[in-house]
Amino acid sequence: MIKKIILSISLLISIASFAQEGTASPYSFYGIGDVRFKGAVDSRSMAGMSIFPDSIHLNLQNPAQLASLKMMTFGVGGTYTQSTLKTNSQQSKTKRTTFDYLTVGLPLGKLGVSFGIAPYSSVGYKIQNVVTGTNAQVSRYSGLGGVNKTFVGLGFYIAKNFSIGADLQYNFGKIETTSITYLEGIQNGSREINTSNVTGVTFNTGFAYQAKIAKKLFLFTSGTFSPKSNLNLSNTRIIDVVQLQADGSFSTVGDPYTANVVDATIVIPQKLSLSAGFGLPKKWSVASEITFQNTSEMSNRFNDITNAVYENSTRYAIGGYFIPKYNSFTSYWDKVTYRAGFRHENLGLVINNQSITDTAVTLGLGLPLGGTFSNVNIGFEMGKKGKSSYNLVQENYGSISIGLVFNDKWFIRRKIN
Repeated sequence: MIKKIILSISLLISIASFAQEGTASPYSFYGIGDVRFKGAVDSRSMAGMSIFPDSIHLNLQNPAQLASLKMMTFGVGGTYTQSTLKTNSQQSKTKRTTFDYLTVGLPLGKLGVSFGIAPYSSVGYKIQNVVTGTNAQVSRYSGLGGVNKTFVGLGFYIAKNFSIGADLQYNFGKIETTSITYLEGIQNGSREINTSNVTGVTFNTGFAYQAKIAKKLFLFTSGTFSPKSNLNLSNTRIIDVVQLQADGSFSTVGDPYTANVVDATIVIPQKLSLSAGFGLPKKWSVASEITFQNTSEMSNRFNDITNAVYENSTRYAIGGYFIPKYNSFTSYWDKVTYRAGFRHENLGLVINNQSITDTAVTLGLGLPLGGTFSNVNIGFEMGKKGKSSYNLVQENYGSISIGLVFNDKWFIRRKIN
């Protein structure tokens, strides 16, 4: 039965995942968009902690943790987000429902293997800028698309409590941005459509180590490193004249002009994450993590953006979980996993000489399904990105994520036919 469920969900998601608008952030205008990939729901509920070994959950951030798998694991997740976008003078609300990941993990003795697909970044915004007075004009900007990634990962125990791992990711996608400008009182305006087809390969490595430091207390450490890689962009630009209609739409006037634009390469900078924590496995654990990324090496898809530059980014996070009694026979809520976390990061994007930051609080529940190791994970996140001063936009957002984890035993030889 579980295999039929997995197949049905996989087919539905593979069709829907490429058609979604994954973000409504105006900051997705820059680079390859708003980086969305933050791990599975159980990890996101602890502010993205990737340190804790788990035999029935897939760790999508640190491939070394795949060595801890004990059962075939299928995971799928999605998120519903509401955001309030604020400037000094205006405010608007947005809603988004997005697919987050589809993964499969297989335990093979000391080796764990995983593969799957997930959106890496998303572009999705609609902005209008009105200039009044002399030479009054209206400009409208919109964008959609993003970058997806397929991946395969391996984790292996090289010692009893020490594992290493690596995953290979193939990135692909399409980003389209449109800008329309017209003068007040003039029916025709100009439109520019920029399209980038994105491809490239990235690589990630990791380690994980745990040691008993007291009778039941364990120390956990882990780390990941992603070397610098490139995404190749095949760019096109179309410029045409458009006519404003009574309903606010536009129609093309005359033949469009295809401008000569060069293809580009965007650097995905190297990234290093280190984490440490302690706890009692299957009872409680808490950890902290710091991530450094050389985002000063990044660039935009086109070189005609003058108000934005990049700086190196840093991310701080703390999170953990608590299980009252994982093997309780009398209380369902004693078997529930309660998760929480806090994170703060400098995104590495500088606009109007202001660094853009993102701060959030996370909470979550891991709800076991009766009679199985499968479970439903629910995560909540509330945060703020950017600021409303300095002609910027402040995003106040809240989201709820749901992740389904199905576990089963495969590759077991039957003793009775």
